[in-house]
Amino acid sequence: MDRCAVFLALLLMAGCARRPEPVWQPLFPASGVPEGWVVRAWDDVAKPGPAGSVWEVRDGVLTSQGARGCWLMWTQELGDFDLDYEFRLGRRGNSGLALRAPLAGDPAFDGMELQMADYRYNTNATPAELTGGLYRALAPQEQVYKPEVWNRCELSLRGTRLLVRLNGVPIHDRDLAAQTNVVQRHDGRKVAPLRDRPRRGHIGFQELSRDGGHVEIRHARFRVIE
Repeated sequence: MDRCAVFLALLLMAGCARRPEPVWQPLFPASGVPEGWVVRAWDDVAKPGPAGSVWEVRDGVLTSQGARGCWLMWTQELGDFDLDYEFRLGRRGNSGLALRAPLAGDPAFDGMELQMADYRYNTNATPAELTGGLYRALAPQEQVYKPEVWNRCELSLRGTRLLVRLNGVPIHDRDLAAQTNVVQRHDGRKVAPLRDRPRRGHIGFQELSRDGGHVEIRHARFRVIE
């Protein structure tokens, strides 16, 4: 092979080795009901949500209307991804971010749920049941939730590595493969530890607030990591 051919082959190999940088995309439209998302029951996302429960973006802010007790689940399946969004809760707000959840069962236990809850919703909550905890399974390294104002969450899932920053503060830098803690569902049944939870699934946002303290989401964006 002559030098010119070798040079061209090396250029081709270098071009193949460089993957394009993942592009950030908005998670929701600027207004209206999000397409590709479905409203489901809070305890089993295989079931329809409560009658009259609607999630809609108004003035750039996503929130729900109607009965409490539902998930807004994205029908697209994800594996490795980055997610960046802001959320705000009322005095007795309770929400959560579903991660790698199947479209059946309870995302908190059959996938993972990053909790978003005002401490006044449940004054007996454990650290793993407050904002930033992987529900009942793993407490945040620091509690930095700010009540009744906008909080920014930056999350990255790459294989078994989970990184989360809340309001600029790292609250998780974890290897999920090392997480062996076994927790219980609300009915007392044991759940697989985080190391055995799915590596692909769906994301979603929960509405379980009381006293009208609906969760609000804005500036949500994501990028898929191949």
